[in-house]
Amino acid sequence: PWKQMHCEGGITGETKSMLRIDENIDLYRYEIHSLIKAFYPAEDVKVLVENDPAGEKIRREHPDVFMKVSMERDRIALQISGTGEEENDFRRSLPASSGADYSAKCKETKDALKSFLYQTLSEYTGTELPWGDLIGIRPTKIAMTRMEDGSSEKETIDFLEKEHQVSGEKAHLAVDIAKREKRILSGIHYENGYSLYIGIPFCPTTCLYCSFPSFNIALWKERIGEYLDALEREMAETAELMKGQILDTVYIGGGTPTSLEAEELDRLCCAIERYFDMSTVQEFTVEAGRPDSITREKLQALRKHPITRISVNPQTMKEETLKIIGRHHTVQQVVDTFRMARECGFDNINMDLILGLPGEDAEDVRRTTEKVRELNPDSLTVHSLAIKRASRLRRVIDEKGYPVLINTDETMEIAAEAAKNMEMKPYYLYRQKNMSGNFENVGYAREGKYGIYNILIMEEKQTIMALGAGSISKRVFPDGRIERCDNAKEVSVYLENLDEMLERKRKLFA
Repeated sequence: PWKQMHCEGGITGETKSMLRIDENIDLYRYEIHSLIKAFYPAEDVKVLVENDPAGEKIRREHPDVFMKVSMERDRIALQISGTGEEENDFRRSLPASSGADYSAKCKETKDALKSFLYQTLSEYTGTELPWGDLIGIRPTKIAMTRMEDGSSEKETIDFLEKEHQVSGEKAHLAVDIAKREKRILSGIHYENGYSLYIGIPFCPTTCLYCSFPSFNIALWKERIGEYLDALEREMAETAELMKGQILDTVYIGGGTPTSLEAEELDRLCCAIERYFDMSTVQEFTVEAGRPDSITREKLQALRKHPITRISVNPQTMKEETLKIIGRHHTVQQVVDTFRMARECGFDNINMDLILGLPGEDAEDVRRTTEKVRELNPDSLTVHSLAIKRASRLRRVIDEKGYPVLINTDETMEIAAEAAKNMEMKPYYLYRQKNMSGNFENVGYAREGKYGIYNILIMEEKQTIMALGAGSISKRVFPDGRIERCDNAKEVSVYLENLDEMLERKRKLFA
């Protein structure tokens, strides 16, 4: 009965008690946590190291151990308990391969542990995960790297299926996207180029599922000028740092950039054009986002500038769900805003959808995609809901005992079919922790309407200069090494400590 309860908790999303995992030595706590959480998304998972005083309080409050993980020189041993009778515990052991030491931290040990832990949990629960033992956010990066190193498509698919237990469908998807990404990025300047990100961390309201840094625009109305002053100072400094480098893409994200007024958007775009050489820019995106923040005046202000791509994001076309998740707009507003953007001359419009939202089933997703098809956007980004610890949705689930929301193969297929019917192909993919159904986020687009910046930020092959509160700059060195520096998330802290953040950028990009 205990096994059945926990297996069903993992599959149906019913909230059960915390799962405590004991590890004999602290080697791969993150990997253990991530894989167990993938099988049991409804559970609070804690991984403790034996004899570590830091876990004493959890041991007292949760004396029952779900799993023991023993990393020993000659084997990895897993023991799933909870039946009350030790002889009935579920045990598996993996002998070390020749010359290996499974008590030492190395890639071989990590790969062996992930594969063995996945196989054990799959056998125990009777469940297979679509992405197997992969817990990273960039599965297409594995496919692209292997093919760049000379592996054929078939060899890459076989590697994903055999070495990482990825399903055939997902392995083919990863390879298909990797091939398309390579073609799309063929004109990008990696060694002597970069992309620019501008963060506008303000929103009309905060959506229930959101964990991004965002601040209520109404509370900051009087200080937006001060924020734009700081952004312009960052632009002036960073433009000097990047002098001689080729700017490939520009992305204004958030938050909700269209929380700004029309004249503020115009000022922001004018500043970008003043400080940076835009003559080489292949893509200029503004994540317009929420329909309740978009007006004709704002769209016209954006059209005065060389912006090539915008987003109008409904997330769902179900009225009741919009209210639940804190989107203060109607389905009709989505339709009207999209048509208004077309009237203003935007010919590359993306729409975002989220699958696995509260109270939505396959029919709701089908109705949403039908309404999206009527509008006929140029690209579609399909997200599988990720319940972030920092989001209000996580707190609501915990406080009110709501069931954890699970996405399904059926809803993912409905969205994929809708994209296909709009003549779109998948062009980028990423995954997140605590993702509903252990699926993925996929970007679909028509030929020539791909979001180049989206691929670059995922594949980590090009330097990103990021400005504004909550943004993270990333320098990619010729040897593949990546170093980062971040800006403060709090707007007030960003404004007060801009000098320090600029100094970090000077050091990183010297």
